[in-house]
Amino acid sequence: MLPTSKDTLFAINQVQEDFVFSERVAQVFDDMLDRSIPFYQEVIKGTARLLDTFLHQNDTVIDLGCSTGTTLLQLARLLPEKGLQFKGIDNSPAMLHKARLKAEMFSKQDKVSFVARDITDLDQADTGAFLLNYTLQFIRPLRRKEFIHRLFNNLRPGGLLILSEKKISHDPLLNRKYIDIYHQFKLERGYSELEIANKREALENILIPFSIEENRELLLGAGFTNVETFFQWFNFVSFIAIKPG
Repeated sequence: MLPTSKDTLFAINQVQEDFVFSERVAQVFDDMLDRSIPFYQEVIKGTARLLDTFLHQNDTVIDLGCSTGTTLLQLARLLPEKGLQFKGIDNSPAMLHKARLKAEMFSKQDKVSFVARDITDLDQADTGAFLLNYTLQFIRPLRRKEFIHRLFNNLRPGGLLILSEKKISHDPLLNRKYIDIYHQFKLERGYSELEIANKREALENILIPFSIEENRELLLGAGFTNVETFFQWFNFVSFIAIKPG
């Protein structure tokens, strides 16, 4: 595998700038995901099962905000008999550079490709499935409704949207306790109190999560049916949403 640097971006006690998907972030991003997203690999495996169940042979799967391509490369490995075409879209050149290197290393260039583009300006008609993993939370709330409608319109009938997000709870007690549990999770994965505090400051006003109810309303309002959660861990959740066939 490509060497992955350990995430120490927030280990220095200094004023934090807003979080951006820069070259420095790309170098440690795989480690950051593995240590920051609970059951990250299990969500990918669950996604593979859903794609295998619902998609047609030779369908196209598009990962929006694909970062370093980990999800698509895993799916290509898990679903070799499905004949799926995988495309990753991201606006970070550093992330896409690493994604392309990984696709070449695993000899997946014929099945997995990557495109530099703003995902909110999408035009990919008749797509079998869109993946939106921990990405919608970085899009400004006022733009989310139009964006989800665009995804719905670009799916083929019966197509899927897989959405994974950090979430908030409107119950103040539960919300606070879930944050505390997540804080402990990151401590157990080797992050320090300083790193956790610094990253939280960098993400403030950049990562804006919705509740389960708000995300469900967004999906149903766009026309999706059979909107269900298929995974939840405290303040993380994954949805499947199906376009009527």
